[in-house]
Amino acid sequence: MKQVTIHTAKTHLSRLIEEACAGEEIVISRGSEPVVRLVPVNAPAPARVFGSMRGRAKVDAAFFEPLPDDELAAWGQ
Repeated sequence: MKQVTIHTAKTHLSRLIEEACAGEEIVISRGSEPVVRLVPVNAPAPARVFGSMRGRAKVDAAFFEPLPDDELAAWGQ
């Protein structure tokens, strides 16, 4: 990851855009605080990690019970 200040980004914007399009992660900061990430418009989505939500949500046991007939009818089932 490359981090540059706003002043440097303004001075070298064309080069930074080329680097971002080539896959380099560019972070633009105000002083030492990162404020913006420069990425190409068609950047690939980050890969999903299987199991990354494990333990963060709870599903009530009733969720797995069959729906009542009136609700099934409402869904056209």
